Order: sequence, then structure tokens, then C-alpha cells
Amino acid sequence: MRILLVEPVARKAQETTWHMEKAGFTVDHVNTGHDALGMLKAYNYDLAVMDMRLPDVDGYEVIRISRAARVPTPVMVLSEERAATAKVKAFSIGADDYVTRPYESMELTARMQAVIRRSKGYSEPTLRAGELELSLDSREVTVHGQNVHLTGKEYMILELLLLRKGMVLTKDAFLNHLYGGMDEPEMKIIDVFICKLRKKLQAAGAGQLISTVWGQGYVLRDEGVQTAMPQPQQSTMHATVL
Repeated sequence: MRILLVEPVARKAQETTWHMEKAGFTVDHVNTGHDALGMLKAYNYDLAVMDMRLPDVDGYEVIRISRAARVPTPVMVLSEERAATAKVKAFSIGADDYVTRPYESMELTARMQAVIRRSKGYSEPTLRAGELELSLDSREVTVHGQNVHLTGKEYMILELLLLRKGMVLTKDAFLNHLYGGMDEPEMKIIDVFICKLRKKLQAAGAGQLISTVWGQGYVLRDEGVQTAMPQPQQSTMHATVL
């Protein structure tokens, strides 16, 4: 899952990024409100984690402007300010959660995962399709209760397919999800990743969950789910290593 961290203090940004990446998140970092607005409007993040004290515009204004622009990205405030008035103000303008510093890293990442799940319409940390289960918390994939070992990029592809189950995703959407515009390989690499992922799932007994929609992309289908045609999608900016 992809996170935008908005934090002007380098030491705090480095520490928070470390905790997030350890929990399996991919993190982009900016240190100003204007940069945050630009990234939120340009890319489709799973969550923005934001300090309120920014050097140009404050975090409240960033949230207000992004909500006025109908940016759907959920926002978690991460701040030293403990006053109830600050929390009420943040929630009233569109924040989805409010965490105060100092924080416990396990609580922070658990609350991040909870906000993301709610924003995707899931109330629990496990995504399912048939006998396939993916845990957003542990990043484990099982079929019939048996672990399926995936590479980092195979997991990211499967996670995206499950979060958007029934929706056709273009190869360009996968490419941006995996590489975020940085050192992107040729688009055919997506076919390679999908092929390897399919083989692992089929070998585990998951069946033909991932289907090809010729000329459009790929979709993960589950029984009773109607496939949605692809919609214009914003890119997501990140780089991940296999």
C-alpha cells in the first residue's frame, strides 16, 4: 500500500518512514503543503499521513483544499498537538484519523491499515476471493490455509487486484502502482508478473481467479461479482524492489 508522508522535519520523516516501511508500506515523502497538494491531486495514494505544522500552508488548509477538490485519499493527522479543539478541527474538515506524538509504531501502522480498509469498504484486515485469502496486516497470502510465497511485486499486484476486485485494471495502472514513474521497465513486464502470479495461485489450488480482458488489462473475478469496465485512473508514484 502506498503512503504520502507530509512531514517538514527530516529526522521525524526518516523515523516515521522507517516504521512504515518496516510494516510493509511504500512511502513517498514531501515537506511542504504545496507539494502535498500537488502529489495528492496527481497520484492515487492509499493514505496521506500529515503533520499540521508545515512551512508554507498548514495541514488543515491542505486537507480543506484537497477535500474541496474531491481528492478521495484518506488523511491521517500525525501531530504533537493533543488539544481536543485541534482534533475536532481536523475531523471537521475531513481528516479520517488523528494520532499524537509520541506514538507507538505498532499502533500507528495498525491505525493506518484500519483507515485504508475502511476507505476501501473492508471492515477486517483480510481480503478474500474464493479460497484465496490475503492479510493486509501480515502480508501473508494463503489458499486453503496454506501459505503461497510471493515476491514483493507479485504481492503488490495481487493486493491491488483484490482491493479492486471485479474491476478491470490496465497494464499502465499496474506499472504506475509498481514503479511510480521511476525507472519503469517496458509494459510487457506486467504480463510476466501476472503469468508467474497465476502459476503460483493455480498450483496452490486457487483456480482461474485472474482473467485477461484483451486489449484492456486484467481483472480478479470472484463468484457473484460483476466485472466493471476500466475507468480513467490516476497514477500512483512509488518504486519497489523485487
